[in-house]
Amino acid sequence: MKTNIRVALVGNPNTGKSTLFNILTGLNQKIGNFPGVTVDKKTGFCTLPDGRMAEIIDLPGTYSIYPKSKDESIVFSVLADKSKGMVPDLVVVILDASNLKRNLLLYTQVADLKIPVVVALNMVDVSDKAGIKINIDLFAQKLGVPVVPISARKNTGIDKLKSTIAFANSVPLQQDTIDIESIAPGIIAQIKGEMQVENPYIALQLAHQHETLSYLSAAESDRIEQLEQEHSFHSQKAQATETIARYNFINDLLYDTVKKAETAHDETISNKIDKILTHKVFGFVIFFAILLFIFQAIFSWSAYPMSLIEDLFIWLQAGAAKILPAGPLSSLIIDGVLAGLSGVLVFIPQIAILFALISILEDTGYMSRVTFMMDKVMRKVGLNGKSVVPLIGGFACAVPSIMSTRTIENWKDRMITIMVTPLVACSARLPVYTLLIALVVPNRNVWWVFNLQGLALTAMYVLSIFSAVIVAFVMKFILKARERGYFIMELPVYRMPRWKNVIFTMYDRSKTFVLQAGKVIIAVSVILWVMKSYGPGDRFAQIDKQYAQPQYTKTMTPDSLTKVIASEKLENSYAGVFGHVIEPVIKPLGFDWKIGIALISSFAAREVFVGTMATIYSVEGDADKMQSVQQKMHEAKNPQTGGPVFTLAVAFSLMMFYAFAMQCASTVAVVYRETKDWRWPAAQFAYMTALAYTASFIVYHWLK
Repeated sequence: MKTNIRVALVGNPNTGKSTLFNILTGLNQKIGNFPGVTVDKKTGFCTLPDGRMAEIIDLPGTYSIYPKSKDESIVFSVLADKSKGMVPDLVVVILDASNLKRNLLLYTQVADLKIPVVVALNMVDVSDKAGIKINIDLFAQKLGVPVVPISARKNTGIDKLKSTIAFANSVPLQQDTIDIESIAPGIIAQIKGEMQVENPYIALQLAHQHETLSYLSAAESDRIEQLEQEHSFHSQKAQATETIARYNFINDLLYDTVKKAETAHDETISNKIDKILTHKVFGFVIFFAILLFIFQAIFSWSAYPMSLIEDLFIWLQAGAAKILPAGPLSSLIIDGVLAGLSGVLVFIPQIAILFALISILEDTGYMSRVTFMMDKVMRKVGLNGKSVVPLIGGFACAVPSIMSTRTIENWKDRMITIMVTPLVACSARLPVYTLLIALVVPNRNVWWVFNLQGLALTAMYVLSIFSAVIVAFVMKFILKARERGYFIMELPVYRMPRWKNVIFTMYDRSKTFVLQAGKVIIAVSVILWVMKSYGPGDRFAQIDKQYAQPQYTKTMTPDSLTKVIASEKLENSYAGVFGHVIEPVIKPLGFDWKIGIALISSFAAREVFVGTMATIYSVEGDADKMQSVQQKMHEAKNPQTGGPVFTLAVAFSLMMFYAFAMQCASTVAVVYRETKDWRWPAAQFAYMTALAYTASFIVYHWLK
């Protein structure tokens, strides 16, 4: 796609920047990552009135050029780093017309970078209702840039904004806001000379941010550090001086151009609602009620569409089995590719529902209140107020929950949330727990009310919450971050959700998951199919030859013979061989080679454990025949002791393993997708496996 102009959208959080981006680009968007960093780059394309194609870059929302998170550090890098070819031809700064004083600080900083600027004055309908009158012509004259009044929520003024972008000047015409060089004249002059930087504000920012700017070499960063020492440059004092000067400019500008009607100081509707929703007691009660609703919705609303997707793939696999000739290619397509696709697409309803509900909470302004209420509590264990929703969503599935951590600005808090969310007991663990509890826990009541099996299941879920909190507390001291952990949150006014935006969010997140995480899941599914379908040497041929003899064909039914052959081949497959290889490692946990195969097979998804057990014990791997699986597992005997394989100690040891182990290719894939670095899912896999092994070992020997 040929692009004639590159446009960056810049603005504070809650100014409608993302809404404007969606309106300008529609579905013509893509998500990549900024060169050399692990932060999403959301870009889209827009046709301008003059026929040119504009590439629109949606930069992360920030209150200032000085970043407080990894996402926000991208703003200055994109606007200043010419080496990557990302510097835009034009910057559209989105200002909230009802809160200009706060928004204009960022504008003045961007304007001083001397890139051509257009101001999109958003929410003019809100400012009009508030009695705020803005002299737009005088406002534009004093800034020296085009100012276009718009309402992104109501889709008004967008055509005029497109025309302004199309015919904007190619050279910066904005007025100087403050005297930059007077802030730190010595170091600015020397950086301009040595680093060959023309713009004094970029030179000042290099002095402030050189340690975190990826496009500077180590030698350049060290040299700037030396210059700081030589000129006694104090970053915080310089920022304070700059900010005071900027607000002097902003105050003068607003005094001349903005008039607010005299109104009675009645309490706003938002403040009245906040007295209830952010109350010290009732606020938490309401919040947990909403979370309970989300939790139930993800489970109940997604059940039917997920069942339809599963049925669709069962039908496709059955149809493919009838059409395709029997053989390895047919098995690969049916048991590998189609099974892998099913594992990807079955998550779409949960992802769509979770992000739809989160989008509604964000659009209404309630999510900001949740973050505000929970931050103080969550920060004590190394998490963030915004960590609450991903952790609760983890009860349904860790995949969409990890994707929802993007709302957490602080890098350290977000990474801790990503690393501990898979510990929360997801719905995939439920069939494993149900099967094992039914094997060893009596189905009877205690204290006439509580079912013993239900209490055991509840204990597993409670354990998952405590383990996530404890691991988060430990990681609080392990993960290091230069960015500060202070909390800044704006509470926007309450609004009705934008249903078009909710639907688009559902579509966008689902598409991202399918296209990104899906690739890895299918690859893992195919690898597992190969491991279970083939064995070393001529073992499979020997098995076929053995069971073709009359003593088997005449004494066993065809169905039973097929199951026995399948079980034998599984034991002698590469997966079976590997099961025997790892048996000495897992034996201290009470596991034999058969359980080892289940552990390997269920890496793709924990639910596979039930199907693998069914195959191993020569019954159909169908969830509807759970009782048959339980009966066979109950009757399984340990060849060495003659006792049952699945004792109380073994069953709870297995549950401990599945409670902590990273047995989910989908989660591994999405953690990589969110971090852009394989070291994070590798570290997550390692620590969760270590926890699983330790917990299983302790429980097995305690109950043995």
